[in-house]
Amino acid sequence: MPPLESTQKLALGSPCPDFALPDVVSGRTVRTGDFAGKPLLVAFICNHCPFVKHIRAELAALTRDAEARGWSCVYVCSNDAAKYPADGPDAMKAEAQDAGYRCAYLHDAGQDVARAFDAACTPDFFVFDRAHRLAYAGQLDDSRPKNGLPVTGADLRAAIDACLSGRADSVAKPQKRSIGCSIKWR
Repeated sequence: MPPLESTQKLALGSPCPDFALPDVVSGRTVRTGDFAGKPLLVAFICNHCPFVKHIRAELAALTRDAEARGWSCVYVCSNDAAKYPADGPDAMKAEAQDAGYRCAYLHDAGQDVARAFDAACTPDFFVFDRAHRLAYAGQLDDSRPKNGLPVTGADLRAAIDACLSGRADSVAKPQKRSIGCSIKWR
């Protein structure tokens, strides 16, 4: 199946959609309100997508950066776990531990959260400012599997930096859409 481009239907400035999902690592329910007052990255990923595998080390680095710099992140897997068991809760927990993800890895079994965000592919990134207004919906960087460009996280990190400095309105526009595997809908 060819790569899919993010739809970016959630408009810049939109409030962060509410979510309450189980974290496969801690077992606790994670809610939007848990991150009040902090910039928040919501990234739709999965375990089996080659585009996500390609950026796995940078995803782990982002979680370490979040802890150190005072912003928050959650990773969400919305794939149909019945058809794609590699994206089910047990496999997600193992992946989070193996990859070194330090943020919550949430299982969206009902796929309602992916729909609320209009997420389309993995990876699909959404950065919200301190007031939880959408400041960025785009790619991690220009690297893709087999294109030879290094994974830097440059685009996403620039958006996070702008939100941390209180300058969410300075995030580069237009934003380049994320590209990856389609979310596996039920």
